[in-house]
Amino acid sequence: MVNLLHDVVIIGGGLIGSYSALRLTQAGCRVLVLERKKRIEGKAVCTGIIGRECAETFAIDRKFILREARGARIFSPSGKELHIIRPETQAYVLDRVALDVALAERAQNAGAEYVLDCAAQNVQISHDCVEIRVQREGKPGVFSARSALVSCGFGSGLTESLCLGKANDFVLGAQAEVAAPGIEEIEVYSGREIAPGFFGWLVPAAPGRARAGLLSRRNPGDYLRRLLGYLQSQGRIAGANVEIKYGSIPLKPPAVTYGERVLVAGDAAGQVKPTTGGGIYYGLLCADFAVATLVSACQSGDFSARGLALYERNWQQKLQNEMRTGYRARKLFERLSDRQIDRIFDIIIDNGIDKELSKAGDVSFDWHSGALLRLMGHSVLRGAFGRVIRPFQ
Repeated sequence: MVNLLHDVVIIGGGLIGSYSALRLTQAGCRVLVLERKKRIEGKAVCTGIIGRECAETFAIDRKFILREARGARIFSPSGKELHIIRPETQAYVLDRVALDVALAERAQNAGAEYVLDCAAQNVQISHDCVEIRVQREGKPGVFSARSALVSCGFGSGLTESLCLGKANDFVLGAQAEVAAPGIEEIEVYSGREIAPGFFGWLVPAAPGRARAGLLSRRNPGDYLRRLLGYLQSQGRIAGANVEIKYGSIPLKPPAVTYGERVLVAGDAAGQVKPTTGGGIYYGLLCADFAVATLVSACQSGDFSARGLALYERNWQQKLQNEMRTGYRARKLFERLSDRQIDRIFDIIIDNGIDKELSKAGDVSFDWHSGALLRLMGHSVLRGAFGRVIRPFQ
């Protein structure tokens, strides 16, 4: 048997990877984290919004919270507005870079080892270990451990190389930091000219600053520049000449998120909200399941696929119905024309459905299925869009 220095090697030192490293190390596991970037710096396209439930469940320190939000202003293609708001805070805007860095530091202080500027190229599974072939500071290398957790985000190709499948449905994102001194609420924009099939956003962050971005199947940079120009013309932002960052977000998980000696979590596992692309809460929830499964495996020595399958059963039991409903809503929204979206706004406003949603106790920022099913089940919407919304009935 090979004498290995590490129980778990984590590929990806972002939020999910560092949180997992911290939890695993605290449980007594020997952890190695491989991060392809030269420093921990957060995700490129992330609004950093989490719901109150997420903040409370994972005890997010208030020093990482830039803003609180009680609701949002949502605009139709023609400019009609829904103002969904509640008396109490519903969501928080995070300083993702500071949070990611702090988690990585906590994990290292607990005993986890980090190797930066180290890109995983390939993962090979043998009968007694996992071997990760890497490019470290531009040179090839190999790291070994008893098991691996892939949490390197979407698009690495590692799940496909491990024969776990790949996320066949994904969306492109673009985001920029902008000067926006008058923005106090989250704003959401829809329409074929803004983000066809998806939406754009303007999210207040640090004082006088905001995050402007959108999701799109194609050319997200072009659409974002158009949105920035519009926001500037409306006086919502001070300037449109800003640096744009890009990323990809999965809308569905790969076929399998576990195998012999390996688990996949976070964006790499497609554990995101299909409605918004948000992955912080789902990723953290699944990281807890991954940690529990790996700790048990380290203690028993059973790293078989059969033994690690408990991870997938647990996270799917928690999230599968929510993600399935959200994905159906996502595909429905992509089929709607601007005229149909405007018609839905008219129905919601004329029938006070927006006020119902604001007061409904089962509507949550973190769990969208309640609001979706309530909305799709409304008699007026069923009458106007019966065939379109049939999958929700």
